[in-house]
Amino acid sequence: MLNTHYPNLFKPLDLGFTTLRNRIFMASMHARFELLGQAEERAAAFYERRAKGGTALIITGGYSPNPQGVIDEGSHCLNSLDQVPRQQIITDAVHAAGGKIALQILHAGRYAKTDDLVGPSDISSPINPRKVHALSSEEVERTINDYVTCAGLAKMAGFDGVEIMGSEGYLIPTFCAAVTNNRNDKWGGSFKNRIQFPIEIVRRTRAEVGTNFIILYRISALDLVEGGLTGEETQMLARQIETAGANILTTGIGWHESRVPTIAHMVPRGGWRHTAKKIKEAVNIPVAATNRINTPETGEELLRDGDADIVALGRQMLADPDFAIKAEKGQGATINTCIGCNQACLDYIFADKPSSCLVNPIAGNELDIKITKTTRPLKVAVVGGGPAGMSAALTALDCGHGVTLYESANELGGQFNLAKRIPGKEDFQETIRYFSTRLNTGGAIIKLENSPTGNQLLEEGFDHIIVATGVKPRLLKIEGAGRSNVINYIEALTDAKPIGDRVAIVGSGGIGFDVAEYITAIDSKLSDSINAFMQHWGVDMVHTSPGGLIKRDRQATGRSVVMLQRSDSRPGKKLGLTTGWVVRGELTARGVKNITGASYNKITTQGVSITVGDDEQLIEVDTVIVCAGQEPENILYNELVREKATRVSVIGGAKGSNGLDALRAIKEGMDAVLEFN
Repeated sequence: MLNTHYPNLFKPLDLGFTTLRNRIFMASMHARFELLGQAEERAAAFYERRAKGGTALIITGGYSPNPQGVIDEGSHCLNSLDQVPRQQIITDAVHAAGGKIALQILHAGRYAKTDDLVGPSDISSPINPRKVHALSSEEVERTINDYVTCAGLAKMAGFDGVEIMGSEGYLIPTFCAAVTNNRNDKWGGSFKNRIQFPIEIVRRTRAEVGTNFIILYRISALDLVEGGLTGEETQMLARQIETAGANILTTGIGWHESRVPTIAHMVPRGGWRHTAKKIKEAVNIPVAATNRINTPETGEELLRDGDADIVALGRQMLADPDFAIKAEKGQGATINTCIGCNQACLDYIFADKPSSCLVNPIAGNELDIKITKTTRPLKVAVVGGGPAGMSAALTALDCGHGVTLYESANELGGQFNLAKRIPGKEDFQETIRYFSTRLNTGGAIIKLENSPTGNQLLEEGFDHIIVATGVKPRLLKIEGAGRSNVINYIEALTDAKPIGDRVAIVGSGGIGFDVAEYITAIDSKLSDSINAFMQHWGVDMVHTSPGGLIKRDRQATGRSVVMLQRSDSRPGKKLGLTTGWVVRGELTARGVKNITGASYNKITTQGVSITVGDDEQLIEVDTVIVCAGQEPENILYNELVREKATRVSVIGGAKGSNGLDALRAIKEGMDAVLEFN
């Protein structure tokens, strides 16, 4: 029966020997469960939860076919028969939940963080300076056989298929690109020779596993590095991979060393759809689009317009494992949307931590965090409707408690109402929408424009009070800080006060960078326009150039901005590992200057006086925006403590402003409830 909400998303996919229930895949993501122990049990719980959520096919994080190909010491490698029983823990769990699962085979190549990394040539990566050993012809053959062996073991372990990772700059695409392959044997030289490596892997794998087994190949749809493949070459490779025996082509965008953002929040939704379409035009097997597809509407549009046959969702499956089933039931408003922040997924992986999700802390922690219905419902008050307060209120509601949520403003969201104003961070509104919808439909009592006192809360007879009153801007305590040309970051981001053409931002933390982005934005709708984004970042949408890059089209801003900070450290050093480089680069291109090691003397009508070393100087500006940190807004909590109130929790910014971010706030909101549930 045709789904009336999203007919293309929920059309079954018939592969001949098996049928997938819909067109929604879970794309492969590194999880690093092995860092926590019980790796297979954790993976089983994680993937089982997504299978229960209606996902048609789950693709695991990468398993290396041999020890040389692991991303890091201790990473997954599937190369021996004795490993099969442990992998069956995963496949049994997914199958019991009604799902299908494929194991990704990933050889890290020159990205491996080990001392024995290999590649087609001895050319090191700019993001991994380790020395690379060029594989000999015999070693190339052994590596191909290792892929085949890994696939055979995956089949024995009960996997429904394998995905061969041929994207993102790992081993396989470095064979295909001339810039990383200077071999002179049959695996190098001409384009035909360079692509024999992946073709042989797929051909021999198909011979090993037989016909009734899914082989996906993740093709680098757009390398985004100088000297990568052209669009015509990519199409030629796709046709050869199809002929070799692949059932499905999934797409990857950009090598990890690319200087173009591909999945972060500033990328438009469905922004890479044209790359999947170009491949789809060349082959007869299904093609999956990926990257920044975080709503059923975007996925449905891609399929309806013929850009792809499948949508592969990665981080969105962290944010909400029930994405598919909610969409199928027409409950899109209750989907917890990925906001593309990367803070607890990719940033964690690059910091050698197991992956999770900012908007869904349960992701990756299914064995440790359990939301269960209480046998003794409590009357719970949550004061503060920011990320911490909304998280606490929803967790309490899901546990079966009665919840009253107080918020002093006329809307929920707290600091997210500021974040969503930053160009490229519009998706932060989705988190507010998710919590608001769930709280309203779940029966929470929401009292806006209401700031209860401690006595009022105690008189109401609440069994537990959670204080999530957030933070307030820290004042700048120097001469002239109260002048009319000085404003705080809230006033700047809400346009509450005028901002001149020459601006000094005091403070170079995350908030300072957000403000700098906001006041220097050339086109605040850049993230809504795919064409504008691609032009801005120098992406060749026709893909005639090797690697798909052209000259960038950057416009200068008309506002002069200087950012000041007290420390001598690199400005923005605490920005996200996988997004900070984008923000810093953008502001540099817009002419934003940074001064470090500054002592603030005073503010005058002419600007701000600072001292750097022994040099006192006047930064002549029209407006000074203070982003010098935050302080806890804890008046209510202190009052409750004075009243000797019992069963009171304090979370988020009200608990402490040092190191505060939404990741910590949302997790603390959940933890506060689970402690008494």
